[in-house]
Formats: sequence, structure tokens, C-alpha cells
Amino acid sequence: MTKQTPKHRLINTSKSVDDFLKTLPPKQFKQVFTKLWDLRGNPRPNDSIKLTGFDDKYRADIGEYRIVYTFNDAIVNIEIVGKRNDGDVYRRNNK
Repeated sequence: MTKQTPKHRLINTSKSVDDFLKTLPPKQFKQVFTKLWDLRGNPRPNDSIKLTGFDDKYRADIGEYRIVYTFNDAIVNIEIVGKRNDGDVYRRNNK
């Protein structure tokens, strides 16, 4: 019997991601949420980039926001969501 990958992974977000999402205006919330939802089915879309210096962290951009995440066969862990041009996204990633 072969191991099958589920069609859609669960999404796990940190409290800081949840809090950040609550601050977004409706249009931007919809953009970011749609991207998060899409990562369930395809955690490595064409626009994702593997982060240098990490074995399992990826970055995806949507509009003016950046998403940093990891994933396995069952879960996509959303670690950070922040402004694309804000170096704070990477400073928070190194903690």
C-alpha cells in the first residue's frame, strides 16, 4: 500500500499571525486569507521561495504582504505574515 498525501493540509497559525490578520482592511484580508487557503493544496506554488539558511522555511508574497511558513504532509504552519518591504518580517523569523 502506498502512502498518499492528503489533498488539503490543515492550516496552523500563530497568535501573532491571527492578531495581524485581524488588523487588515477587508480587501487585504481577503487577499492574504485566499493565499493562505491556497497553500493548503499547494504549499510550493511557483511564486514561493525557499528561505536561505533554513531547511524547511518558505516565503510567499501576496500583494504588499509576505507569508513565511513551513509545511509537511498534513499541516501548513504559518509563522509570520507582514509587510513585504518591512525588514521586521525577517527579524521576527530569526527569533
